[in-house]
Amino acid sequence: MSTKTPAAPAKAQTTVKMAPHISGSKKVFRKIEPYIWIAPSIILMAIFIVTPIFKVFQLSLSDVSRAGKIKGFNGIGNFVKVLKSPAFGLVLKNTLVWTIAVVVISTVLGFMLALVLNNKFRGRKIARAIVVFPWATTLVIQASAWNFIINKDYGTLNTLLMKIGLISAPVNWTPTPGAYFAWEIACGIFVTVPFVTFCVLSGLQSIDASYYEAATVDGAGYFQKLFSITLPLVKSSLTVATVLNIIYVFNSFPIIWTMTKGDPANHTDTLVTYLYKLAFYNGKQGEASAVSVIGFIILLACASTYMIYTLRKGDENL
Repeated sequence: MSTKTPAAPAKAQTTVKMAPHISGSKKVFRKIEPYIWIAPSIILMAIFIVTPIFKVFQLSLSDVSRAGKIKGFNGIGNFVKVLKSPAFGLVLKNTLVWTIAVVVISTVLGFMLALVLNNKFRGRKIARAIVVFPWATTLVIQASAWNFIINKDYGTLNTLLMKIGLISAPVNWTPTPGAYFAWEIACGIFVTVPFVTFCVLSGLQSIDASYYEAATVDGAGYFQKLFSITLPLVKSSLTVATVLNIIYVFNSFPIIWTMTKGDPANHTDTLVTYLYKLAFYNGKQGEASAVSVIGFIILLACASTYMIYTLRKGDENL
């Protein structure tokens, strides 16, 4: 009996000492577990996003050969050459017109279409599926189709109008660079409307029907409900769609490149197609990088303005 008595406490003491060690390991693992899960995403972002951005800034401040070899530091030389170029002012104006026109018109049309698709009617699911088509199709195919539609010699638009008797001879729908640029904007609006529609539609479906029922009891009309209930409650969805639209449209390349390649003489170029020509047609990779940095600064200014405005509105509401 005397020999067995000390053994039991010793075993219990050993168990008590090991318990904190296991508990501490679990606590450490739980702290680092989230970082382990997001580590692959961080590594991919560093490789495919941060590194190219750093490289572009490096090229914009360097003297670069036609082969892409960095010769040395150039300061703001590339920016000076870009800003002094007579084509840059025209390209910048085209970019602003392209972005503002596509974003504003597609937002208005997308919002109106979302209001229609939010109502219950026969064939609503089919209508929603049809609206998705322009967004689901690649931009190159969309732009090629629009080029085929407006072609003077064999375009389907002239063929249709001649068959129904509205015109007697084929019409040249692109007599000037401005007219061609307008058609590009129309194509951009056509492929952007579905994105805005479904962003707004998701916000509309989250609105409780009791708000409209209470407004109806109070005698509110359609437009009163629209401006007092619908717009305030879908504002967040509409804002997200608008900000993403600005970024996507500003950086859009396939439509303009497929339809006109920015010709004639940069009259339909935007910053993205212009820097592509500088880099891969003219071998001026330093100047192309400078144009890319300028576009980045413009988008950064827009995003910063939006964030400041949003934060201020949030503080006012508090």
